[in-house]
Amino acid sequence: MKKIVIFASGSGTNAENIIKYFEYKDIATVVAVFTNNPKAKVIERSGNFKIPVEIFSKEEFNQGKILQKLFDYAPDLIVLAGFLLKMPENIIESYPDRIINIHPALLPKYGGKGMYGMNVHNAVVENREKETGITIHFVNENYDEGNIIFQKKVTLLVSDTPEVVAEKIHELEQQFFPAVIDDLLTSNF
Repeated sequence: MKKIVIFASGSGTNAENIIKYFEYKDIATVVAVFTNNPKAKVIERSGNFKIPVEIFSKEEFNQGKILQKLFDYAPDLIVLAGFLLKMPENIIESYPDRIINIHPALLPKYGGKGMYGMNVHNAVVENREKETGITIHFVNENYDEGNIIFQKKVTLLVSDTPEVVAEKIHELEQQFFPAVIDDLLTSNF
């Protein structure tokens, strides 16, 4: 059985969806959720499934203290699901091509520092894009620049507000993120 560790900073809907998806599968299980936000809703969501949660500060993260906790869980895959901090090099080097992220746009458009959540959706609407989507990619030392694993597009209407775009993206994330993780674990690892 493969082990997944999820990193999340916010509400945790993607994390919960991944936990539920693998709950009764033989391929993998979520062994822990790591968060840098002691008030994140993901803590409660993970607790509902009795998944251990590791809460840490930005300082602990950047000083290498989280790497040892990761070693303790021995994940086969690290999944960033709404995690807002940049991964430190020591973690990236310890888990090469075993850290993935989901981004709420079609990279390379609308990627980089500060481009997350509603910031992305606002930019997409302001630029009158005809389509947007999700990108699942490997994590490297730069924001949103790792090799792309999967993209899925959605058509936008002129009348779509940033909130409507967010709903469309959320639907794609919920539908495709766990399945792409499953495919990755069964094919590449």
